[in-house]
Parts: sequence; C-alpha cells; structure tokens
Amino acid sequence: MGSCGSSHVKPNRTGKKIIRKPKPWKHPQPITRSQLMQLREEFWDTAPHYGGKKEIWDALRATAEADLELAQAIVDSAGIIAQNTDMTICYDESGTKYELPKYVLSEPTNMIRFG
Repeated sequence: MGSCGSSHVKPNRTGKKIIRKPKPWKHPQPITRSQLMQLREEFWDTAPHYGGKKEIWDALRATAEADLELAQAIVDSAGIIAQNTDMTICYDESGTKYELPKYVLSEPTNMIRFG
C-alpha cells in the first residue's frame, strides 16, 4: 500500500505493523459500560452497510474484541492492512477502506464505573 502509514511505526519481522489499543481517549460525555456496549452494537450492526466485505467487518469485530496477540493473528490471516497501529483506519487486500471509531477498540477514560 505505498507509504500511507506513519514513519515512526515499527513493522514486525514480516513487514506488517504491530497493532495496539488506541491511546487513552475521552468520550464527549461520561458514559456507562451499558451505553458503551450499545454504541458498539449499533456500530457493528450498521458498519457493513457503508461498504466493504462482510467477512472483513467480521474479522475487524473479532479483532476489536480480542486480546492483542489474537487480534494480530486475525489481522494477519484476514489480510487486513492497518494504516494506523491503533486499527482506526484499515484496508482490505483490494484497497477498500474501513474506519473504526475508538469506542469499539477501547474504553474511554471517563467511563462511569459503579462501585
């Protein structure tokens, strides 16, 4: 994919970027875990309607819900190309772009936690 990635990201030994969770981020307003889960469900339910292949969306969801080691294996085996190591922008092997909001990849720093 040319030079669409960041120059300070170190590729692994296969030349692919090693993925990681997004940097800490803050939701516009504090939300609960159930609100976060609802946002995630809504995103995954509607994301395939914006284009791309269903199997890539399924792989991206599995990646977002997995630990980093398994996530890396899923990305590699599905042929997903991560433009950013935090997985917010990805491409499939045919060049179709997939954008993931941070809220499907990690929890906000201002999430409301109950006792």
